[in-house]
Amino acid sequence: MNPEAPLLFFDSGVGGLSVLGPTRALLPDAPIVYAADSAGFPYGRKSESELAERVPGLLLQLVERYRPRLAVIACNTASTIALDQARAALDIPVVGTVPAIKPAAERSVTRVIGVLGTEATVRQPYVDDLAARFAADCTVIRHGSPELVKLAEAKLAGAPVALAAIHDAIAPMLGQPRGSEMDVMVLACTHFPLLSDEIAAAFPGIAQVDGASGIARRIAHLAHGQPWPQRPIPGIAVFTATPGPGLSQSLKRFGFGTIETL
Repeated sequence: MNPEAPLLFFDSGVGGLSVLGPTRALLPDAPIVYAADSAGFPYGRKSESELAERVPGLLLQLVERYRPRLAVIACNTASTIALDQARAALDIPVVGTVPAIKPAAERSVTRVIGVLGTEATVRQPYVDDLAARFAADCTVIRHGSPELVKLAEAKLAGAPVALAAIHDAIAPMLGQPRGSEMDVMVLACTHFPLLSDEIAAAFPGIAQVDGASGIARRIAHLAHGQPWPQRPIPGIAVFTATPGPGLSQSLKRFGFGTIETL
């Protein structure tokens, strides 16, 4: 194993940065390449067939260019649709991201939980299976919100986020049967933890869970015992379309010294 071989994080946009933070806490010396398919953003409104072809193809290009030790699909939508295809296409370990329904059900007192994701994620049979396996005694309320994805991208680019916009994007969940009893919300899109403070302010009585810490532990397990560089290596951020100046500045604060396009 080359000590400088990076961990590759892949998402449609900047949402995967919410997974990067917990991973860096466990693996502070790991070189990072973060790839955002900004030309294909947003994924939530794309068809399953399009993503099943697009995601493995882009990952192949990224693996050929950066030679990572493993890849992380830090996107619930891409994972629930294209994880199997990506694993078949690549010769390195691929870690996926799936809705944290199990910990939400374990935490819920009212037995009403919400799954807040993209439109594509919440309709996937994979979510049906998770709900049946881990939340069979719960009412599971699903809601897809493309607006929240855009708000998260805007926030990271430096734009203000209005609490009213957060409230309006999530409020339809509470209007569904038993919605007023919901006490735990699964943030089933990696973009949404970037808005955690705003969501908590808009809905203070609802707890939030996401899968970032579990994904970080899985990455650390797969990389256990592997060598790392003896000196810090600045992260590389890769986009399929040129990012705006506000986003570029934010990425520097996340430790990315180089921004490239694919």
